[in-house]
Amino acid sequence: MRPTYLRWRAGLGVVPGRAGWCSARGRTIDKGGAGDTVIGGSEILAGAMRGGIWSRLGAAAAVLALTSCGSASGDPGALPVPTFPATPTAAASVGPAGAVNGGRLPGDCTRLLGGNDLGALFGLPLDSVAVRTTIGTPAPAVGRTERLTCSYARTGGAKDDLLDVNVSAYTDADSATKQWRTNAAVEDGPHREVALGNAHGVLVERPTDAVLLVANGAETLTFVLPQPVRIRDLSAADTLVDLALRVLPAVAGGAAAPPAAR
Repeated sequence: MRPTYLRWRAGLGVVPGRAGWCSARGRTIDKGGAGDTVIGGSEILAGAMRGGIWSRLGAAAAVLALTSCGSASGDPGALPVPTFPATPTAAASVGPAGAVNGGRLPGDCTRLLGGNDLGALFGLPLDSVAVRTTIGTPAPAVGRTERLTCSYARTGGAKDDLLDVNVSAYTDADSATKQWRTNAAVEDGPHREVALGNAHGVLVERPTDAVLLVANGAETLTFVLPQPVRIRDLSAADTLVDLALRVLPAVAGGAAAPPAAR
């Protein structure tokens, strides 16, 4: 039996053609869209698209398979290859929350402390902690260049607040230290210093919450822990110190050096 020859016709797709067109005998191509397959010999395209509608990509694959053989006259351009408009693709996400930030501070709170990481520390079920990120505005009057506010809360019916973290970047360490002292002075309750490696910390404990204010070079951090949220059987003070030691490397590691003072 003479093999069936195929050719492309605009508006019709792949149709039987005249002798002289080369078949794709012995070749199976399985790279078309939606499972379309090109089979050599007397077989023609087997469309896997339900409803009998050719996909654009499958038709293009079929034409490429046929044109690879050329024509009887040896003219490689005898069968034009149709072109189709590009299909938009979804943008790739960048990082754990998809955020990109060109400043010194992380652009997403999950880069400081993930919701599941905090939930594990507090003994909560997986995916039960929601994280909200708020990007603040600069405050040139006090030398603040960036501000990041992170709120962690229970999801579902409880919706209890678990932790608030505020991180600010300043033009230099002197500006950060000055603002850190100002912030600590306005907090009500007994104050005491805590050790945090090279960083400086002041702890304020009240009946409703505990606050840890930290100065770390040209950055300041404030942690607010509601009562009675704790890590296991730790005190409020030890819980805040533990959390601060986890967050500080993320801030210091992602921060660029502040501009030199002139």
